[in-house]
Amino acid sequence: MAVRAGFLLAAAAWVWLSAVAASAFDDVPTAAFDERFSPLFGDGNLVRSSDDRSVRLLLDRRSGSGFMSSDYYLHGFFSASIKLPKDYTAGVVVAFYLSNGDVYEKTHDELDFEFLGSRWGGQWRVQTNVYGNGSTSHGREERYLLPFDPTLEAHRYSVLWAPTHIIFYIDDTPIREVIRHPDMGGDFPAKPMALYATIWDGSAWATEGGKYKVNYKYAPFASEFSDLAVVGPRADPVLRAPRGAGDDQDLLGLMTADYAVMTPQKRAAMRAFRARHMTYTVCYDAVRYASGPFPECDNSDEERENFSAWGESKTVVMRPRARGRRRGRKAGAGAGARGRADVASS
Repeated sequence: MAVRAGFLLAAAAWVWLSAVAASAFDDVPTAAFDERFSPLFGDGNLVRSSDDRSVRLLLDRRSGSGFMSSDYYLHGFFSASIKLPKDYTAGVVVAFYLSNGDVYEKTHDELDFEFLGSRWGGQWRVQTNVYGNGSTSHGREERYLLPFDPTLEAHRYSVLWAPTHIIFYIDDTPIREVIRHPDMGGDFPAKPMALYATIWDGSAWATEGGKYKVNYKYAPFASEFSDLAVVGPRADPVLRAPRGAGDDQDLLGLMTADYAVMTPQKRAAMRAFRARHMTYTVCYDAVRYASGPFPECDNSDEERENFSAWGESKTVVMRPRARGRRRGRKAGAGAGARGRADVASS
């Protein structure tokens, strides 16, 4: 009962925090799938709605699935409402991310939302990451628990990528801000990227370091994407320049939009989220990065006391929620699931 009561209090607090910045997203235009996106892999495991405004991505024994934007963008605002698979989801990874890895294999940039399944229904973890210029050996991971069950209804996940800063949002509340520091150099993403969405088998690492694998008796695992939004100047990924006239104005509009500006109220909401829900941050990982925190980290001695030397929170830990009997559906035989190979392990 105590765990359930704590969850309800967290959910109530989340409703209040989300309302702080809700108006920032009221005017963001959404797009039909055909207007901005193309299938990436998965064939029949990518299912588009009849009105072309939403997509279901499925993972089964045969394959995962995914789609990507039809264009590359040099900065922008990227958003989707996502409903995650339910029941036993250990080893399952759903990703919503920006990347140019197919153009710059060894010097790629990337901004990630990665959703990591668990043995307990609804207890998904969310990981954000920032790569620039192929800096995968020192990625900037952070992980969080969610104050709601993401399998019951869709929630909005967004990334604002500007020349000066990056903001990750969940349901209109900022959860992470990365301000470009001169000492970051090429670690700050600066080349045109495309937007991707995938579901795949991450059994090797996604749940407790690979201890728990995908169990295909619960397949197909279905993730739903709707309210797809891409706002920003289109760009040539090789020339690294905007494609058309007026794109400078698009960048000005992006930089002055509500979702690109961190007000004191939004920053307070972000601090509250991080205090309640962040389970790991690279900024306090003194073991993996013994030379010190990254230049953009805004660390404090008081906050540091809440984290171990590995960057793990001492106060925010995953606990199983009250759950009913799990039910699954059998899946047919077939080849192994397919997914991204370039993701850093958890």
